[in-house]
Amino acid sequence: MGALPILSIVTFLPLVGALFILFVRGDAETVARNARYTALWTSLITFLLSLWLWIGFDTRTAEFQFVEKVAWIPAFGIHYHMGVDGISMLFVLLSTLLTPICVLASWEAIETRVKEYMIAFLVLETLMVGTFAALDLFLFYVFFEAVLIPMFLIIGVWGGARRVYSAFKFFLYTLTGSVLMLVAMLAMYFAADTTDIPTLMTHGFARDLQLWLWLAFFASFAVKVPMWPVHTWLPDAHVEAPTAGSVILAGVLLKMGAYGFLRFSLPMLPYASEYFTPLVYTLSVIAIIYTSLVALAQEDMKKLIAYSSVAHMGFVTIGIFTVTFQGLQGALIQMLSHGIISGALFLCVGVVYDRLHTREIARYGGLVNRMPAYALVFMIFTMGSVGLPGTSGFVGEFLILVGAFRVNTWVALLATTGVILGAVYMLYLYRRVIFGKLTKDDLKSMLDLSPREIAVFVPLVLLTLWMGIYPAPFLAVMKASVGNLIARHQAALAALGPAMLAAGN
Repeated sequence: MGALPILSIVTFLPLVGALFILFVRGDAETVARNARYTALWTSLITFLLSLWLWIGFDTRTAEFQFVEKVAWIPAFGIHYHMGVDGISMLFVLLSTLLTPICVLASWEAIETRVKEYMIAFLVLETLMVGTFAALDLFLFYVFFEAVLIPMFLIIGVWGGARRVYSAFKFFLYTLTGSVLMLVAMLAMYFAADTTDIPTLMTHGFARDLQLWLWLAFFASFAVKVPMWPVHTWLPDAHVEAPTAGSVILAGVLLKMGAYGFLRFSLPMLPYASEYFTPLVYTLSVIAIIYTSLVALAQEDMKKLIAYSSVAHMGFVTIGIFTVTFQGLQGALIQMLSHGIISGALFLCVGVVYDRLHTREIARYGGLVNRMPAYALVFMIFTMGSVGLPGTSGFVGEFLILVGAFRVNTWVALLATTGVILGAVYMLYLYRRVIFGKLTKDDLKSMLDLSPREIAVFVPLVLLTLWMGIYPAPFLAVMKASVGNLIARHQAALAALGPAMLAAGN
């Protein structure tokens, strides 16, 4: 297994599929059909190969595994360096799982430029996996930034009426933050004389430099999460993006910001992370409460779920910066759970939008009478979003709140109000769409889930319940890496001396 560059295969196989689609010829119908099947089979094979990573992963060590390192730009010491640990492993799997689901969900919804659409999704998959597997600063930046291009096109070409405005807003927000991150990466390179991420984790940057580097990274990661108040691009992007675009945006792209905190901010800049923790807590609590209240006021289904995403990611940033075992594990589980549940909720919206071509909540009501299978699926994901015990949402939020309570009781208390508000807006949405009398004529002819739609939802339902009932396999993967991250963080703070540690707190 070690001799086979399995990580590179998983990363670049979608790109091979995209190149194959590029050269597909024939009439429009033939090209569209071949593009769909090529994208589906390529992404399915990529997912199956990524399971090989899961099976061969050694949960007892915190070291990077499946490592590949080849000189890329020798003059500057830049390498093609790939590898996964317990933190990045699960996000590679999440990326490879959601891509075939998105392809299947777009099967009938996307009718124009199908060839280009499928190419964009496969290229996006390569860039997402590469972001989580890159172990060189420059390589990470290339993958991290290149993700913007296919996502920009997916929103801007196949989105709704205001797609161009939303695509440019998404692009400019994320690019602006990332320019500062590039400056920080250059400063790191000149200070440490290396772009190797594992080496940088143990370098020990000067305290004053850490503060500036942390803020530069924060500018990029906070926009990506997104944290309040730089979250305003997200509702627009979600509302205008095609359904599958919203799934990938919520499921994977938002996780890149939180992953950046785990990979760069905490291990490389421990003093600055400790120093700015109150700022992160404050912004996260505001995000949880404020966006939950904003979600309550929404009349568009997608916008409501988009604001709920900001609130749920607020829990993630709290969990990360508790730097406790429960908090970090909870943040990782919450990221995975949100990737599955939020993506599934956008798919639920897509199902009724494909039939009625509106996302206005008031246009629905009484769907349980015509679509009982849909009502059941929607209920499971609603309960997962609320954090009902037995679903993945509960495990993540519970661990985060336990970790937060150990560090700061007020943060835990205020964050808990987000759980209550989350139940209010999600149950309010579910009641208005699913229950009540079926009075509208156009709703009376709506069909329940098709076999294709059932195939889209089944793996997401099973994962939501599996992670909620038996999260041990997921917690086992991340245990060693989380423990190592905490130990290094505490050792780095201890090395600064008691006075500096007290100043950080």
